[in-house]
Amino acid sequence: MSRRFSPSNLFLGSLFVLAAFSFDQLTKTIIADIVMQPPRVIVITGFLNIILSYNEGVSFGLFSEILRGRPEILVFTSSVIVAGLLVWMSIAGGRLEAAGLGLMAGGASGNIFDRMERGKVTDFIDFHLAEWHWPAFNLADVAIVVGALILVSGSFLSPQQDVIGK
Repeated sequence: MSRRFSPSNLFLGSLFVLAAFSFDQLTKTIIADIVMQPPRVIVITGFLNIILSYNEGVSFGLFSEILRGRPEILVFTSSVIVAGLLVWMSIAGGRLEAAGLGLMAGGASGNIFDRMERGKVTDFIDFHLAEWHWPAFNLADVAIVVGALILVSGSFLSPQQDVIGK
């Protein structure tokens, strides 16, 4: 797989960054400022609710007690990771890899923006099975997971099998 600067992969990946960030921020604003005024549980299906939740920790609220009131720690750490993803995206071996990295960087940027604006991340998707609830999440988290899945699945393809932009 070729590892040299690719303006076209950087451009494509940047579109995915922008899309993930924009959709994440739009949905968080709509949910927090309009739909959840007043805050409540909105049942969508037997396994999906809309709620309003805030996360001051890392994934799934881990280390919330340690990080509460110190969003700058996660802003800095996440920003370094996003910078690394953007550099990687600029030398991606293919369009699929660039798209996956763009989704991850865009999702992480959405959560960084939340921490800078509110000191915590806005979550609103409540997925559950009977009484067991997955920790609440948002579209930034979805973009990060989908981007990671694209990277993993793309690693099993040869460069000639890159499915984006053929």
